[in-house]
Amino acid sequence: MTKISTIFPDYQFRDDRLTLLAGPCAIESYETCAQVAETLKEITDDLNINYVFKSSFDKGNRSSGDSKRGAGLENGLAILRRIKETYHVPIVTDVHESYQCAPVAEVADVLQIPAFLSRQTDLLVAAAATSRVVNIKKAQFMAPGDMQGAVDKVTPFSNKILLTERGTMFGYHQLVVDMTSLIQLREIGFPVIFDATHSVQVPGGHGSHSGGNRDFAFPLMRAALTIGVDGIFAEVHPDPPSAISDADNQLYLNKIKPILTTAVKLFDENRQQKEELVQDGLL
Repeated sequence: MTKISTIFPDYQFRDDRLTLLAGPCAIESYETCAQVAETLKEITDDLNINYVFKSSFDKGNRSSGDSKRGAGLENGLAILRRIKETYHVPIVTDVHESYQCAPVAEVADVLQIPAFLSRQTDLLVAAAATSRVVNIKKAQFMAPGDMQGAVDKVTPFSNKILLTERGTMFGYHQLVVDMTSLIQLREIGFPVIFDATHSVQVPGGHGSHSGGNRDFAFPLMRAALTIGVDGIFAEVHPDPPSAISDADNQLYLNKIKPILTTAVKLFDENRQQKEELVQDGLL
């Protein structure tokens, strides 16, 4: 697999450190983002995790047109810039339209392509052209191998790519995580991130908005780390039931430290086992 350290020298993504992309699903206020960023920065510094703050300025793919979408491009980027400068963390946020990529890249270190848009050629090319890291989330309707097509649209412009698994649609609002997908994604040659909270989402579960079950996020995260991934994506909120998006699957901020402690342990164990297998000529 391609070394993270050679792909992302500017962001210190390293094979010997777990990467975490985490924060509130949508930007609700600076205060909420700051509370999450401060807490996660302290925890990840203590656990030696490579932390990237995540929140979306616009949730453009809501179940209902009446749903709240976030702070918007201008206000959202102002909040993300303030978080970045105050807490000294890199930023990842979604882009939904090609025109958003250039202004977003002035603030964000990682431009995230939402799952439903992972085949949108113009969006992928515009994101790649910024020279920022591009995190491509695998669409719920795509097989792992189909992600090669998305990667091929980015690599003529940049090799700063992350691939994120977030579950596959099974046909009745239920997402299913095929752990072999993680192995297949790694074969494409770029770092793989497991999205622990979107994978437990139930699209349209409440009719006008999505449901989910955060209790399943930790078990799936453990399984993914045992299989072997480079990082974890997680939505984290001080009070998930009050969140404007993904209220059912966001993780509680005050319960996140033991989860991340376990994540680091599993990541380190998997890395050590992989090194032993390589030495023995079995991998």
